[in-house]
Amino acid sequence: MLKIAIQKSGRLSEESLALLKECGISLHDGKEQLIARARNFPLEVLYLRNADIPQYVKDGVADIAIIGSNTDTESRAGVTRVLSLGFSQCRLSIAVPKSATFEGVQWLQGKKIATSYPNSLSDFLTTHGIAADIHEISGSVEIAPNIGLADAICDIVSSGSTLMKNGLKEVYTLLESEAILVANPILNDEKQQELEHLIFRMKSVLNAQNRKYILLNAPESSLDTICKLLPGMRSPSVLPLKEPGWVSLHSVVNEDTFWDVIGKLKAAGAEGILVIPIEKMIT
Repeated sequence: MLKIAIQKSGRLSEESLALLKECGISLHDGKEQLIARARNFPLEVLYLRNADIPQYVKDGVADIAIIGSNTDTESRAGVTRVLSLGFSQCRLSIAVPKSATFEGVQWLQGKKIATSYPNSLSDFLTTHGIAADIHEISGSVEIAPNIGLADAICDIVSSGSTLMKNGLKEVYTLLESEAILVANPILNDEKQQELEHLIFRMKSVLNAQNRKYILLNAPESSLDTICKLLPGMRSPSVLPLKEPGWVSLHSVVNEDTFWDVIGKLKAAGAEGILVIPIEKMIT
């Protein structure tokens, strides 16, 4: 049975559990006991403190985990990145008081910087040849400049609202982060097979996100033009209609280009356009 570690609480935890649910995995409610077992898949969920997860995976306490890529980078635990999951996107950034005149990273020379990510910050400073005093703290990093503890901070930023509330401004991004699936570098054959089954389910869910299934009717004379607009997974499905000279097309479009494509389809003569969400997409 695979043991997967996820963050005990917070947005990453919620989105990780939502992904498992979309993968058809039903969990016994055990969050308060820090462990839950799936009813219909060989999987056990361990709810752990985020910063501890990479080392637990490296030590074999958990076989796999869903963590932020920033956590993996900071931990240096040496776990294997298996799959990018796309959610819980954020960034590790430098922020300074709004009153500061920040004209580049050299502004940090000789400054005190508060952070919960000392390894990532140290690498960044070394790369840019900056000597600064790193003050490591856990939690509430954004208050450090206000209480005279630091001149700047290096912390995770999502919307930036917390920085604004504390009189700070984001001035430089060290790295972008998203949720990833990581694994112990050494899994036995049985667990590796179970992991591959889980990855297959996750990819099917992720492939469906940001895509729509589209059905439409069109005159045969516009078929070539419309097929170029709707490449689909390989090519559109084309079915003849009872009315002579007309066909029905089925395809897949990306959410990002959806409205632009719809406009072009209508201009090409498409009618009766139906758009349907995709729950899973297996390629």
